[in-house]
Amino acid sequence: MKVAFIGTGRMGLPMAERVLAGGHELTVYNRNREKAEPLSSFGAEIVSSAADAIGSAECVILMLSDGSAIWEVLFKGSPKVDLVGRTVIQMGTISPSESMEFQREVAERGGDYLEAPVLGSTPEASEGKLLIMVGASKPQFDKWSTLLECFGSEPVLIGEVGKAGAVKLALNQLIACLTVGFASSLGLVQNLGIEPGLFMKILRRSALYAPIFDKKLKLMLDRDYGIGNFPTKHLFKDVALFHTAAQRVDLETINVEAMQRLLEITLEKGYADGDYSALFEAVSPLRH
Repeated sequence: MKVAFIGTGRMGLPMAERVLAGGHELTVYNRNREKAEPLSSFGAEIVSSAADAIGSAECVILMLSDGSAIWEVLFKGSPKVDLVGRTVIQMGTISPSESMEFQREVAERGGDYLEAPVLGSTPEASEGKLLIMVGASKPQFDKWSTLLECFGSEPVLIGEVGKAGAVKLALNQLIACLTVGFASSLGLVQNLGIEPGLFMKILRRSALYAPIFDKKLKLMLDRDYGIGNFPTKHLFKDVALFHTAAQRVDLETINVEAMQRLLEITLEKGYADGDYSALFEAVSPLRH
């Protein structure tokens, strides 16, 4: 199958490699061409515009940072993108309403559209172990599930376009919620002079435990958040999207607004590109 892949950042690059490993022909475009170049050694063709990439393929996979980037690539770029007879598979994290708008716009231009956001980070992307949520019709799902299996073994059909995007936002809100909760508990324990190892020993034996706690423990204890596979700035964006979606269905969002403020503080402290466990700096700042 001839596939175009647009967006070769932290997640997009290993995902594009999985498409090649699946035996597909791949054409790649990334605004920063340098980030796409490693794929040429695996047999991908690197092109200079989104229009060239999409024009070469029957299916285009988008792994872009947000809705505005998708809009620019599909509808505002030069030269103009030809979507007639082509399928767009959107795999980034955007709002349900944005996804439905893209579906309408793609259809008006003679193309087909489905969403397939993923849960997981770069290790899972490299290993083909992402969790894939699909917003599509059943015929679309049946047609494209084999391609989606390049990224994860069991894509799940959630429902129509917008619903998979909603599930992805719901899951990412949980990432923020669990991280803030753990940071608060760890901060209390540390500041009262209790050994974190004792706290973790009890926590791991309880029904309260989640694996994310151990994944983030050392980063918080060392206060060293590096360059994150899932950086704070992206979690901030996703929580804001969740907030908007939650308001539209009349959920109480006080807790979400608190997480947004903590993420804002984390960004203000300079951890935009660091792992989102840097939330610890907002919840439990160092005493001077």
